Amino acid sequence: MINRLRVLRAERAWSQQDLADRLEVSRQSVNAIETGRYDPSLPLAFKIADLFGMAIEDIFTNPAKGTE
Repeated sequence: MINRLRVLRAERAWSQQDLADRLEVSRQSVNAIETGRYDPSLPLAFKIADLFGMAIEDIFTNPAKGTE
C-alpha cells in the first residue's frame, strides 16, 4: 500500500515519535507504515485519517488500482 504519511508528518514538522505519541503506537510502527513494510489496521487507518482531517483514501492508495 502506498501512503502519504511521511509527507503529511513532515508538513507539520512532527518527528516519527511525535506522530507515534499522537496515534498511541510505537515509533517503529510509524516507520514501518511509512516505508510500506506494514499496512495499518482499519481502526488505526481511521485514527490516522482523523488526526490529519482527511479521508483514508486521501492518505493510503492501493497500488493495484493506480495512484490517479
